[in-house]
Amino acid sequence: MSGGYGAAGRRGATAGTSGGGAVGPGRLVVGVSGSLASLAALRAAAREAAGTGRPLLAVLAWEPPEGEAGYMLRPARIWAENWRREARARLDRAFDEAFGGDPPGVADVERRLVRDRSWRALCATADRPDDRLVIGVRGARWGLFGRGGTARRVLTRARCPVLTVPAPRFPVLLRTRLRHARAVHFLPGGSGRAAV
Repeated sequence: MSGGYGAAGRRGATAGTSGGGAVGPGRLVVGVSGSLASLAALRAAAREAAGTGRPLLAVLAWEPPEGEAGYMLRPARIWAENWRREARARLDRAFDEAFGGDPPGVADVERRLVRDRSWRALCATADRPDDRLVIGVRGARWGLFGRGGTARRVLTRARCPVLTVPAPRFPVLLRTRLRHARAVHFLPGGSGRAAV
């Protein structure tokens, strides 16, 4: 993998890119959680970034498991740092699962961790009118009114255009097997041979 994280959690551009060059208007801000819907959104955002030259900014929001209010009652920096490291690993794993590293053809990629609720982090990050926010949604009704209502909150509060990308649908019998499959199971040559 090229590049590395700086103090602010920024990931360097892919190898062979320069700091200058013409870039299209605004950024493509994509919410990443590691779910199938967010991986589909990440791939869609990367395709658009590669085609338009816009920067790609992947955002993973995280909070302490007991929430910020619970953390304030018993703050523990060591645990907070551990949760932040886990969030960073999840963000890197999403890129590995979607592309095997950095997305091909995208010159400017940033991976950002934000300690906040996901809808609030996405709306605050995509704060320019020429940005485009890309989010994955699940279910027949896009999961807008499902648990947490992240998509619904983003759609009602975003200050830029929002692209919703549905999660891939699989037959019911394959869902359990796919839940246990790994990326190696889908490589050509069948070296991993999943039972899917």
